[in-house]
Amino acid sequence: MDWDLLAYDAAPVGIVVTAHRVIRGCNASFAQMLGYEREALIGQSFRLLYNTTEEFERVRDIGLAPLRAEHAYSDERMVRRRDGAQIWCRFRAQTRTPEEPLAQLVMSFAVIQDGPSVALTLRQRQVVSGLGRGLTSKEIARELGLSPRTVEDVRARLLKRFEVKNAAELLAHLTIG
Repeated sequence: MDWDLLAYDAAPVGIVVTAHRVIRGCNASFAQMLGYEREALIGQSFRLLYNTTEEFERVRDIGLAPLRAEHAYSDERMVRRRDGAQIWCRFRAQTRTPEEPLAQLVMSFAVIQDGPSVALTLRQRQVVSGLGRGLTSKEIARELGLSPRTVEDVRARLLKRFEVKNAAELLAHLTIG
């Protein structure tokens, strides 16, 4: 028995290997999480996980500096399943090529919450993603090219919508929903 292969394939989280944001290999958990057959994912761009090209590019850009500096990056993010449903995931990436971080990445995706109860707009997902990474409204605004007031408005609407008092409660609500 190949224990290494069993560990990879039977891992309770999705594991995927990419080269320049194209899927080169993945385990059964990753394919199942997204609603695909594994063979259908091989050779596909990671673009299929995001609703827009803008979101796909923005996600790439925010992880590049940490990948270069620390060879690793993590956050929480929404990804799209084959059926269009959104899944809230804990994402981790490790580059094998820090000088060109996207040339060879190993990533894991762990579902935090599945289903439509977390239906958020692109802007709301961007703000929640920043909050999940511990950023302030000013830092999120700088990253997204928005005014801090715009980020505060989005944040305030989310707090009201989910009937929570602060960002920590919002993230907890979205995580355990």
